[in-house]
Amino acid sequence: MSPDVDLTAPTPGPHPVRNGFLRLDQRVFEAVAARTWPGADPLLPRLSRGANHGVLWFAAAAALAASRTPRARRAAARGLASLGLASLTINTLGKRSVRRPRPVLDPVPLVRQLKRQPITTSFPSGHAASAAAFATGVALESPAWGAAVAPVAAAVALSRVYTGVHFPSDVLAGAALGAGAALAVRGMVPTRAQHTPPARPRADVPALAGGEGLVMVANVGSGTSDRVRALCDALPHAEVVECEPEDVPAELEKAADRARVLGVCGGDGTVNAAAALALRRGLPLAVLPGGTLNHFAYDLGVEDVRDLCRALERGEGVRVDVGRFASGGQRGIFLNTFSLGVYPELVRERERWSPRIGGWPAGVVAAVRVLRADRHPLEAEVRGRKRPLWMLFAGNGTYHRRGIASGRRLDLADGQLDVRVVHGGRWPAVRLLSAALAGPLTRSPAHAAVQVPRLRLSGVAPGTLLAFDGELTETRGDLTLEKLLEALTVYRPLTGDGLPS
Repeated sequence: MSPDVDLTAPTPGPHPVRNGFLRLDQRVFEAVAARTWPGADPLLPRLSRGANHGVLWFAAAAALAASRTPRARRAAARGLASLGLASLTINTLGKRSVRRPRPVLDPVPLVRQLKRQPITTSFPSGHAASAAAFATGVALESPAWGAAVAPVAAAVALSRVYTGVHFPSDVLAGAALGAGAALAVRGMVPTRAQHTPPARPRADVPALAGGEGLVMVANVGSGTSDRVRALCDALPHAEVVECEPEDVPAELEKAADRARVLGVCGGDGTVNAAAALALRRGLPLAVLPGGTLNHFAYDLGVEDVRDLCRALERGEGVRVDVGRFASGGQRGIFLNTFSLGVYPELVRERERWSPRIGGWPAGVVAAVRVLRADRHPLEAEVRGRKRPLWMLFAGNGTYHRRGIASGRRLDLADGQLDVRVVHGGRWPAVRLLSAALAGPLTRSPAHAAVQVPRLRLSGVAPGTLLAFDGELTETRGDLTLEKLLEALTVYRPLTGDGLPS
């Protein structure tokens, strides 16, 4: 074949639509090459090279994760997952299905051309697919961060035509495939906005202009300094009290004496203490997540200072259920979970190791030590039947799972205790793992799950370790678990239709 033959030119034959499309594609490519783009010559080729192998997007994901906000971390993870699926699809199907040659570089000025030309086929553009996948994935989780990433993604896609390595249709097809990959990931792992808890029942709470009337107690042991500073900037009239973990109960009592709204910033245990006090005093509660897990705040729909401040200044709130346990003369509440058996022992081991090696490594060490230990299951009578148990878990509200995402509560006022039981027997580690993977499945030889408003446990030996919202105590005899329906009033941001904003 002569080297002067243009492999991109339409070939004669009975395909007028295809030939017309290819001619149009070539004309647009040549028009881009002929146009002068101010400031683009030093920028777009570098941006195109920077996106090789996804390096640019991994750097962007690291920057998002460094912001330390849950929404940004989720956006970064979703962007990378979408990029991974898009790359897999392009490299295994796209490039092999349509073996289109690269454009001839003659019309492209030398200053724009890449020093190292790609050797793969032209259709579709992998760079455009990765850019669109990452930007769409980020935007599905966080529209604000998506708006920040989108111009960079568009510039990367444009750079592939600008540098002469792709036709415009290659880029458009790649972008469409990338966006589709992000939507496919959302189908497998729904975004938090897809399963936001219903904003009901609405509560009549005061609107606090500038935070006037809010007294916020912050547990400095939870690493809350950044959030507290942001709150003070956003609500200059709010009173913030920072204290050490051992001083939290006393400071909460003092705050309740002068607060119109009681606020708390800390982990789930700190929030539990504030909620118990708010219930006794009849005060609305404002929760700012400040711990490691922050289950209650996140399931409520409050992820950061912006969410809470919007709710406080607009006077938006709801009523939620509270779980309560009683054992002998002992009473307590739980906003998230109550458990007996292996899990309280794991919490105790984690607390023992975390000061030395940190929280997450301590959790791993604790799990290994607890599951390897030679122990016997606890004995309890559950719903009239006595049985050995490796663990009993009760959630304040029903935990759901969609796709392969981890479970969370979609309704904090559903009136139900989500009770999961892992039966006693051989191989406790296998039984516990199977129960965790089963999620809401109700029956198996190893575990069971049921939703009830009240549960009584008899035959529990006094001194048995129990955990509630990450805190530990011991039983004093038979146990009763029940729901306090719509007992606690909390702030959360709403829109005009009653849905979280």
